[in-house]
Amino acid sequence: MATPVMMPKVGISVESCVITKWHKAVGDTVKAGDLLFTYETDKSTLDEAATVDGTLLDIFFNDGDDVPCMLNVAVIGNPGESTAEFKPATEEEEAAPAPAAPAAPAAVEAPVAAAPAAAAAPAEGFLKISPRARALAEKAGVDARYATATGAEGRICEADIRRLIEQGPAATKAAAGADLSLAGTGIGGKVSVNDLGAAPAAAASAPAAAVAEYEDVKMSGVRKAISKAMTTSLQSMAQLTHTISFDATNILNFRKQLKANGEALGMGNITLNDIIIYAVSRVLKDHKDLNANLIDGDTMRYFSHVHMGIAVDTPRGLLVPTLMNADQKSLSEISVEAKALAKEAQSGNINPEKLKGGSFTISNLGVFGIESFTPVINPPQTGILGVNGMQTRVREVNGELKAYQAMALSLTYDHRALDGAPASRFLKDLCTALENFTVFLAK
Repeated sequence: MATPVMMPKVGISVESCVITKWHKAVGDTVKAGDLLFTYETDKSTLDEAATVDGTLLDIFFNDGDDVPCMLNVAVIGNPGESTAEFKPATEEEEAAPAPAAPAAPAAVEAPVAAAPAAAAAPAEGFLKISPRARALAEKAGVDARYATATGAEGRICEADIRRLIEQGPAATKAAAGADLSLAGTGIGGKVSVNDLGAAPAAAASAPAAAVAEYEDVKMSGVRKAISKAMTTSLQSMAQLTHTISFDATNILNFRKQLKANGEALGMGNITLNDIIIYAVSRVLKDHKDLNANLIDGDTMRYFSHVHMGIAVDTPRGLLVPTLMNADQKSLSEISVEAKALAKEAQSGNINPEKLKGGSFTISNLGVFGIESFTPVINPPQTGILGVNGMQTRVREVNGELKAYQAMALSLTYDHRALDGAPASRFLKDLCTALENFTVFLAK
């Protein structure tokens, strides 16, 4: 019995996924558990395995296609079985009008005109085009603006691009009627007026290929998601940043003790970032306006527990997994779970559900030696803490100048949700906790 393979529904907010690679081809024998294809959401890369034994009878989408979730992408069954009932309707089929009356025989027998038709004027403004059509146009090197849209609501579909490719090189409107055998230098390879007088010289000797001055590369799904989120954040919030520094002597000494005895105590490798996450998760409990989400600009959602977003640098871009209920976890538990989340994010296969639900975020750039920066809030959260690098400073102690290690913290907060004074009190309380961390840890 033939069994369809659907694009999985990964998370509540994911509507479609891009197939990045098929690992099986039509006709291959597959067993339950065999890897079929790899797909990508806007945040992660995942694998889909077969759930039944059989033969891969049909594949409906190719590498690079953006496929809606819960839509059939392939069929597994026995050789010879029909797959027609599982095949998704194409855009052109969905948009196709009612069948027209057959053309008169004379029209069928009429010879094709010898003169080429003038190219259609390119579409202006926003281009309504399906993801499959855009990918095909880019692959074939044609300008989608010259395609005649036949899809629903004037959308360019894959069939429109295929017709454009079949038409071959065309002339621009100004060069209509030109010899289309000329090598066009216009957009999409079209023959322009500049090409009309250059044919003999171009045919005489082929010039050396010019070195490209630049390269256009499409943004990845993750990069586009980051771009949209950060733009929305800055456009929709009244963001302000305060920076303060504290004496890091206590946490540095504490970490030295952990490194020397941590393995024997079963504490593992606890980092300064783990210590800061622990302190922030406790201090936030007394500053509810920062442990909150601002919903629709007029509703504050206060959280009973601290769900800490941890910014992670990955090969695919910035991801922010959430350490749920951080305020209820011990320092060692925070250390283990934070590292596990970071590893999943960096591997590219983190579940999108782990990237949601944060009430506050920490972004640590101290490893790069950054002295101060302005972190951007992850909406609808009301605050984000930036952790900066260590700096050696000097102060007077009992009439003597002594050096110490200072660390700066940069808090960006949404001024719609709270004012500067309560935001500053949070920073002051956090610095006190970190300067006396060993005592704070005993609370």
